[in-house]
Amino acid sequence: MRFPVALICALLCALTATPAHAAEESGAQPLIIGGSPVSSAPWAAAVYRSGSFTCSGTILSPQWVLTAKHCVGASLSVRVGNAYRAQGTPSSVTRYVNHPQADVSLLQLGTPVQTSQYSRLADANPPIGSTNQLYGWGYTSRNGPVSPQLKTADVRLTSICRDYYGGQALCTSRITGNAWSGDSGGPQVHNGLQVGVASTADGTSTQQYSSVPAVRAWIRSTSGV
Repeated sequence: MRFPVALICALLCALTATPAHAAEESGAQPLIIGGSPVSSAPWAAAVYRSGSFTCSGTILSPQWVLTAKHCVGASLSVRVGNAYRAQGTPSSVTRYVNHPQADVSLLQLGTPVQTSQYSRLADANPPIGSTNQLYGWGYTSRNGPVSPQLKTADVRLTSICRDYYGGQALCTSRITGNAWSGDSGGPQVHNGLQVGVASTADGTSTQQYSSVPAVRAWIRSTSGV
């Protein structure tokens, strides 16, 4: 069964596929099950709703952050540019723009954030069988604990599938780790380029990431990136 990877309590207690977001007070902070910690992530963005951490994301330019559509809502803000989520540079979000069919959203920042590296986006999906990297700040095991430091894991691309809203997605299986609650909106990377945005996962082995190349023209027309 696939779930949006944003809130483990909603997933384990309610057992529904309704989009949800991580809550700071419940201890849900996005990280990877397995994998290894990341020491530097200038392109990383943590998304907050009403001051509580909700999802992962990436910064594309000083004024635009990419995340999942099921993560967004009122009173959004971000912290950008640090592997330790709480140490990222803060900025408000003035508006968000959702893709009409895919689980992808662009956040426009109220205060531009300068960082040493922005996420670079791919124009083509990686080949089936490729080894890709996931990044996130969520649960480190099925029921926790969590870590404040960004993690990464290798996965294998098994097929082209569908995300939570029916958009084109990359289906992958675990190699060194897998996505779970709180990793929503975080990136999948191939050869240094972002190819996916975390949408759904089973918390054990497989995950579905919205295809960045499939929405590349929309990202460019919306943000100019």
